[in-house]
Amino acid sequence: MAFSIMLVTAILLQARGKNEVFPARVPLSQLPHDVGGWSATDIPIAQEERDVLGPGDFLLRVYQNKQMLEPYVDLFIAYFPTQRAGDTIHSPKNCLPGAGWSPIQNGRVQLSLPGIRPFNANRYIIAKGSDRQMVLYWYLAHDRAVASEYWAKIYLVTDAMRMNRSDGSLIRITTPLRPGEDPNLAQNRLVSFASLVVPGIDKYIPR
Repeated sequence: MAFSIMLVTAILLQARGKNEVFPARVPLSQLPHDVGGWSATDIPIAQEERDVLGPGDFLLRVYQNKQMLEPYVDLFIAYFPTQRAGDTIHSPKNCLPGAGWSPIQNGRVQLSLPGIRPFNANRYIIAKGSDRQMVLYWYLAHDRAVASEYWAKIYLVTDAMRMNRSDGSLIRITTPLRPGEDPNLAQNRLVSFASLVVPGIDKYIPR
């Protein structure tokens, strides 16, 4: 099923490949390092990881809020200006095992963030040894956020036909769970952080 969707997506995108629209945007590197008391450190992305991701604009940062003594939040954004050549967005759930993390709980949660319609995001708790992390991620393109990888591909095709655009993005936020911490507290930490970042995202991920 997944392979069939990917194959049909590639064929339809190639068929609509002429005169593709590339909207003006600001590079992800210019996303503010300081937001609402959180300060960021950029994390280099290894070249072998970039080779897997394909052509695009990528951001990996660790944000910390020292005033609130909260665990850090890891922000990863991948933006693909075009997905017509087969460089479609990779699902984070496929990368976790390779990084040594195993999902121990997964589901979806509805997010209501400023400046965007309520949407479902993927919610994972992952483990490596005794370490636990909470992960939220979603696909964002043309002012539409979805949790489903398959719906993201369907919208990719319909938007390519309607708008002649095949750009899209993935947003992933992660935070450690402190020993004994209620996962809902970690989720609230991520949602609170996302509410600071998402309102200004249009400059970097065009509607």
